[in-house]
Amino acid sequence: MRVVASFFFALQIVIAPIAASAAPAVPSLTTALAGTKSFDPATATRAWLDTVPAEARARSDAYFEGGYWLLLWNFLLSAAIAIFILVSGLSARLRDLAERATRFRVLQPAFYAVPYVLIVAALSFPLTVYAEYFREHAYGLATQSFGPWFREQLINLVVALIATTIALVVLYAVFRRAQRTWWIWGTMAGAIFLLIATMVAPVFVAPLFNTYKPLEDPKISESILAMARANEIPVQQVYEVDASRQSNRVSANVSGIFGTARIALNDNLLRQCSLPEIRVVMAHEMGHYVLNHSFKLFLYSSILLLGAFVFSSLLFEGLVRRWGGRWRVKGIADLAGLPLLTLLFTIYYFLLTPISNTATRVTEREADAFGINTAREADGFAKIALKLGSYRKLDPGPLEEMILFDHPSGRARIRMAMDWKAANLPAGDGGGPLGPNR
Repeated sequence: MRVVASFFFALQIVIAPIAASAAPAVPSLTTALAGTKSFDPATATRAWLDTVPAEARARSDAYFEGGYWLLLWNFLLSAAIAIFILVSGLSARLRDLAERATRFRVLQPAFYAVPYVLIVAALSFPLTVYAEYFREHAYGLATQSFGPWFREQLINLVVALIATTIALVVLYAVFRRAQRTWWIWGTMAGAIFLLIATMVAPVFVAPLFNTYKPLEDPKISESILAMARANEIPVQQVYEVDASRQSNRVSANVSGIFGTARIALNDNLLRQCSLPEIRVVMAHEMGHYVLNHSFKLFLYSSILLLGAFVFSSLLFEGLVRRWGGRWRVKGIADLAGLPLLTLLFTIYYFLLTPISNTATRVTEREADAFGINTAREADGFAKIALKLGSYRKLDPGPLEEMILFDHPSGRARIRMAMDWKAANLPAGDGGGPLGPNR
């Protein structure tokens, strides 16, 4: 758990990789359809899944299912930290220090934010170092030694300090001026922060962690740019990111808003994947841009944020009336109440995990459909799904996928590709494990 425990929009770099390592070689599975008269997507899907060795499947399942527990531990630790800072009187003492540091009320949240963020980061660090360093190395997904990894954690902390300080200054100015309707104006302020983060993070924050340079291989870049031109994405260059310095996962993105766009893919994708696989990954990312998923996810996030403020407004004042004297919290405009607000937000977002996952998963499935129709690489799509399976459970149960998956499962993605292939559309595939679809 990072400084994000405070919810207050401490900017995080969230890289959503598509895969972790090269997929196993896929032998010819033509015999799987021996005696059949037509291509069967269900049989083909199972044939692809069966190419993954049992040991590799068990390892990826263990890694992904361990994430379920991490979700719980992160929630419990976030809640425990908020309760500790509140009940111990530490939050009230931080408020008192901020008030002594400056008589300008508008600046007091800045003096509160810095020690608050540092305390939360310190208390969160043991779980952070386990989840993001030791566990990633144990499953062979990380490449950084501890020194460079820790340096990036410090950069994250600086970003969180800046973002949280600005957010608290604005939010508490809102709370002071609208103590009855603070939840409405707080939502509006929060939504503005989310929008700014969407625009700022790819341009100013991501380069703090990685180097972006023009992709030099014209065979790959021209293939990607051709798809971009066909979908009216305004780019002239494809960028390569040195993500291998942190992990061996492959990933890519097409970022931008209000008519701007940048296409980037990491060096792991170039090293581990064939051109058909690269094309389908990039087409998927283009789908997010063309289908305006950044804006849609911003709307979803804003709606969830409104719910968080409403939920908090229903409980905050009652809790303050009952225990505020003990906590030395006077009301919503009191900085000492920040841990209580954080606690309520933490509970709300944890309970709504299935809803937030579903919102993201729907957009990912839409991007999958766009990607396969654009790249026309059904077998490349299936291979990428298997590579994703090196760190994500390939074949979950329906309820498990609905609640805990923020992307379609490998099984669902392969089935989409095989359904597409069964439609007998002209494809760029040279034949996968089942041969050309003619």
